[in-house]
Amino acid sequence: MTLTALPIFVKLAGRPVILIGSGEAAEAKRRLLERAGAEIVGEEAQASLAIVAADEPEPIVARLRSRGVLVNTVDRPDLCDFTLPAIVERDPVLVAIGTGGVSAGLAAALRQRLETELPADLGETAKALHAARTELRARFPDIADRRRAIGAALAEGLGSDVVARMRAPEDARLVRITLASDDPDDLTLRQARALAQAERVYHFPGVPTAILNRARADAPRIACSAPPEAPGPGLSIWLEPGA
Repeated sequence: MTLTALPIFVKLAGRPVILIGSGEAAEAKRRLLERAGAEIVGEEAQASLAIVAADEPEPIVARLRSRGVLVNTVDRPDLCDFTLPAIVERDPVLVAIGTGGVSAGLAAALRQRLETELPADLGETAKALHAARTELRARFPDIADRRRAIGAALAEGLGSDVVARMRAPEDARLVRITLASDDPDDLTLRQARALAQAERVYHFPGVPTAILNRARADAPRIACSAPPEAPGPGLSIWLEPGA
């Protein structure tokens, strides 16, 4: 699937941004630009970005584009080179929700839902992971192992104690799954989640590939006739067909 736009985060502190227009829409954009630290300038100024909130924007947009300026035109997605997303902020975490200018209302509704679901200390979680980079690189020299460890810790919760949880000894756990059928859609939610998080998958010969494919791509698949006595550190899965 081709992206209709590439989401990027642009640092605007101290940089000029053209703002043209008046009224509530223009003032809302002004407040947003001021929060980002941008220097708000008029049409004749040199800038790379512009926001237009005018009743008849076409000639203004044409002039700006002729100078190579990227333009956002309020309520006119056909005249937008970039769009401004709805934002959920947990400094330094910034979540942007965009609809390509198709529905600002939908973006706002999604923002409101995420505001209630993302923990207030999510930014502290990001800072804790950043502060522990050297420690985590030493403990998990392989980047794939490091990403798995961080992913597994965050799967248990997004709180800022994530690094402390990663320091805890990782006990060996073996989860047994008896398959109801050969159809992966018959896996329970708990079974599917365990497969997606497992470090390795032990399975009875003949377990369908479609089931095994529900596990992580980098988790080894190990065919054997009985559950292992020493499955290894972290979470392992034993898959067997039903009676």
